[in-house]
Amino acid sequence: MIGSVNSILYRRPGCVLSLLLVSPLALLLLIHPAVMLDGAGSYNHAQLMLVMWGISAGFIHGVGFVPQHWLWRLLFHPAAAWLLMGQGYLMLLPDGAPGLVSG
Repeated sequence: MIGSVNSILYRRPGCVLSLLLVSPLALLLLIHPAVMLDGAGSYNHAQLMLVMWGISAGFIHGVGFVPQHWLWRLLFHPAAAWLLMGQGYLMLLPDGAPGLVSG
């Protein structure tokens, strides 16, 4: 099973962690998207798409919604959200992120 609803990930501490991770990243992306530019002054669209997927999954998990179908539960799993949001925070570093997706 991909993730039981009774799992520790789906209890309140996990949801609060998701909201704490996703809120600053989402606000920064909405208010000042230029911080996601790379050294050449352009966006890495593949990497940014993965970060936005992580933000979406973080909000879904953070509000306590648990998808019932196994595919949606896999796509919006909290661990995947945390990894993808971590990639977003790495993009904010001065040198940029080494990247999950290069190119």
